[in-house]
Amino acid sequence: MGWQANLSWGDAKKRASILAIIRSFFSDRDVIEVETPLLCHGTVTDVYLDAFTTEFNYLHDSHCNVPTTLHLQTSPEFAMKRLLASGFGCCYQICKAFRHEESGRIHNPEFTMLEWYRINFSHYQLMDEVAELLRAVLKCKVPEKLSYQQVFKKYLNVDPLETNLLEMKKVLDKNNIQGSWIEKEEDIDILLQVAFSECIEPSIGIDLPCFIYHFPKSQASLARLSSADVRVAERFECYYKGVELANGFNELTDVNEQLLRFKEDNKKRLLLNKQSRPIDKHFIAALTHGLPQCSGVALGVDRLIMLAMQKEAIDSTIAFTIENS
Repeated sequence: MGWQANLSWGDAKKRASILAIIRSFFSDRDVIEVETPLLCHGTVTDVYLDAFTTEFNYLHDSHCNVPTTLHLQTSPEFAMKRLLASGFGCCYQICKAFRHEESGRIHNPEFTMLEWYRINFSHYQLMDEVAELLRAVLKCKVPEKLSYQQVFKKYLNVDPLETNLLEMKKVLDKNNIQGSWIEKEEDIDILLQVAFSECIEPSIGIDLPCFIYHFPKSQASLARLSSADVRVAERFECYYKGVELANGFNELTDVNEQLLRFKEDNKKRLLLNKQSRPIDKHFIAALTHGLPQCSGVALGVDRLIMLAMQKEAIDSTIAFTIENS
């Protein structure tokens, strides 16, 4: 890769116009734009997300020779919830997020994220609002909504909420997903996620966006459990044209339950030979003070723009990728 920008000037103007549409969308709904730090003391404990870390030597309450570990945020979620606990109303943020993952067609380790929170919204209401934003930007059809359980039954003829390790291994084998690691795997969620990504994702959201909601509770550590079925959490994802666009929740507000889930995440990380992550004490303090009932969602802006501009990869929607940054 050379020094030149990946993004053409013409496409840069298109990108700017899409960002203007997004900001206008929220302005019309009285959802206020905010900014929060991207470099923080805490980070997510999520088993499948890894943050970039650095060290800072100049905190007021520590000697300059004693570094403090800070983390680039994988999303602004914890900080934005602290705003809500501080008395802020419905708000959104367009910011950079960082994930220590391999770059590819639809991912760059540094990317642009849109995240917003709606007080007194259910996850169903938030899905409707995400659908409105997608239609405003992409001019697409009205999205469809299917539960996690429904798509597994439809495409794999298995109930993901009642299945077991043996059955899921047979399902994967039947769909030509094989390997010695599958035979040894003891985590049902890993098998479910492989089945979902390999067998279901390619079939949904082709002609119109598709929301999948009510994921197993073990796959949604920041979401409320459903009052109708405690096996599932009130989490949703949105897919369109082979791209995962958004991930949302009816947010968990119980501090004790949240601490328990963070600790369970860290136990899983250790079992996978990953480092445990420090629990964000400021976020826990905010939950202890009290978070209003709300639903929130994170949406990949570069992916949205890629679809809007009919590009094949996000490389051509951002100025510089990790390879030539």
